[in-house]
Amino acid sequence: MQTVLRSAASEVVIGDDQPFCIIGERINPTGRKVFQEQLRRGDLSRVEIDVREQVAGGAMVLDVNMGAPLADEVELMVRAVTLAQSLTDLPLCIDSSVIEALEAGLGAYEGKALVNSVTAEDDRLDAILPLVRRHGAAVIMLPNDEAEIPEDPKRRLELVEHLVAAAERHGIGLEDVVIDPLAMPVGADTSLVAKTLETIHLVHERFGLNMTLGASNVSFGMPDRIAIGSAFLPMAMTLGLTSAIMDARSPGLVQAVKAADLLLDHDPWGANWIAAHRARASESPAP
Repeated sequence: MQTVLRSAASEVVIGDDQPFCIIGERINPTGRKVFQEQLRRGDLSRVEIDVREQVAGGAMVLDVNMGAPLADEVELMVRAVTLAQSLTDLPLCIDSSVIEALEAGLGAYEGKALVNSVTAEDDRLDAILPLVRRHGAAVIMLPNDEAEIPEDPKRRLELVEHLVAAAERHGIGLEDVVIDPLAMPVGADTSLVAKTLETIHLVHERFGLNMTLGASNVSFGMPDRIAIGSAFLPMAMTLGLTSAIMDARSPGLVQAVKAADLLLDHDPWGANWIAAHRARASESPAP
């Protein structure tokens, strides 16, 4: 299964036979008080910095979220999407829980975007999926509903079946469905990550769908978070995870993913690994 995303000038393919897709998480005001205040003032200067740093770090897609409290999210989404596309050719992931902001972002976007996200409630599905279909986008779908975020991987799989049926009902091909298997923090319960990994395995075996998740969720609240993420992502990749919304500015995380690509034969002849090594060596000061 291949999910194709496009900007006005470039294309990214997500698939289990492709290099792992790094979706940069940084253009998001959650937990960033200074950025939130800037957005309330209509100041997008931080977006320019976030785009530049994530592109330099190896992001392949950029998530754009403008959900700052008391800010005009709809207007900011249009401006942020337009600004990001003026700065990079990378495809974008339009990220909002506000339907009007999703619609505004998709309307401003040039290309085929990824929508983040929709849960398994029927009213949300019926509101968001026609929008995804109309704009020819792909969509991240989460197996939780109004009743629960299930701990049982088999229950998550049942909700994935519901999501798949909804996508088909709305005329969205399964190649444009990306499942989020629900990454939960290991600091809250050390059994939760194993359940996420089992969900990835079940979804991959049953549907072969592409999957993504918020990689930072796994290590939330724990020390040495990069080490945790660097262990988790290759484990998840072996089970079928094909992308992650992650900190593309972190060399440790990015190198862990690239090493796993090499070991899983998603980097033929190690070309990407060797090229990245040479690029780092060329940037290092001479002894």
